[in-house]
Amino acid sequence: MSQIEEVTIDQYKHLVSERALTGETMLLNMGPQHPSTHGVLRLLLELDGEIVVNCIPDIGFLHTGIEKNMEAKTYQKAEVMTDRLDYMNTMGNNLAYCMAVEKLVDLDVPARAQALRVILVELQRIASHLVWLGTSGLDLAAMSMFLYCFREREQILDIFELVSGQRMMTTYIRPGGVWRDVPVEFEAAVRDFIKIFPKRIDEYETLLTKNPLFIDRMVDIGYLSKETALSYGVTGPMLRASGVDWDLRKIRPYCGYEQYDFNVPVLTEGDTYARYLVRIQELRESLKIVEQALNKLPLGPVRSDNRKFVPPPRSEIGTSMEALIHHFKLWTEGFSAPDASIYSAIESPRGELGVLFVGDGGPKPRRVHMRTPSFDNLSVISEMVKGYLVADLVAILASTDIVLGDIDR
Repeated sequence: MSQIEEVTIDQYKHLVSERALTGETMLLNMGPQHPSTHGVLRLLLELDGEIVVNCIPDIGFLHTGIEKNMEAKTYQKAEVMTDRLDYMNTMGNNLAYCMAVEKLVDLDVPARAQALRVILVELQRIASHLVWLGTSGLDLAAMSMFLYCFREREQILDIFELVSGQRMMTTYIRPGGVWRDVPVEFEAAVRDFIKIFPKRIDEYETLLTKNPLFIDRMVDIGYLSKETALSYGVTGPMLRASGVDWDLRKIRPYCGYEQYDFNVPVLTEGDTYARYLVRIQELRESLKIVEQALNKLPLGPVRSDNRKFVPPPRSEIGTSMEALIHHFKLWTEGFSAPDASIYSAIESPRGELGVLFVGDGGPKPRRVHMRTPSFDNLSVISEMVKGYLVADLVAILASTDIVLGDIDR
């Protein structure tokens, strides 16, 4: 089987290879509504029988213009839009955005708020991996995995609702801290989850890790070398499954991650099975971080007292005219940020999530740009699927764990 010359999306839309014209290969559209495409994604496939000769992802069907809409809003009002980017990582999106704002205006964050942020983003990482594991199981006909994973995810969403009033679009993490302190029921709810979850991970592994059918569909499928991953800018579990020890929580600690004892799972096989194992191990490591942060959770305020950037507590609004005026001015006019550019990044469930701000001295940013992991992780799909069967493509695509809202922004 000879390889065709690689072409761009625009060229592919207007041209077909000579082999396709002569009927030697077949051109096939997979998506944008195919159940295994994990979102509104179109894959342009060239097939030689059931062998994938070429694959080009076609994105943009979910484009919402979030970055440009953010530039039309004040720094505080724009934050609610971050929840709609990677909707499997809403707490993480909030954190990345708030850290960028705090870096731009040099805003402090109390220790209790930092610990709460760590607890919540690690719970979010677990919830995101559970969605990936459950939907990947569906793709490979392991239907019970979906039910088991969503059973545990419900507990995490209940915790989010407890602290923020919302199950998914929380906007709980705010510049300078968090929206409000957690209720008294919070610690018991998190400890209940910590208690039951290790056995649940064992259940997942009993069903999948040594299952011969699962292994046949995953081992030596979708190989991604370290060099190819780095050249495409791949990050997160995909990169670590290819042998690169890179996790921003360790390399460039933020939110006090240097205080916590945890490992970064790294494998060298670079196949679909390795990406599964890395995420399974990350479930255990995130649970360790949550427990440590909960045990160390300090007392104290959960928001900065820098009134130039942070609204007064809600309890003061009804008793203080000054607090009411301050609250009104912050939410109507916003606060001015320096005429400068900054970049801040966190380790999301899918990899490096970065926020670029370019301030202009006013209450609205001149430019907002998100460095989202799903875009780079999807881009490498064309290198990972060539020479494999169409059935393997389903497993390979699932192993990328992309979210199209993360890409089409």
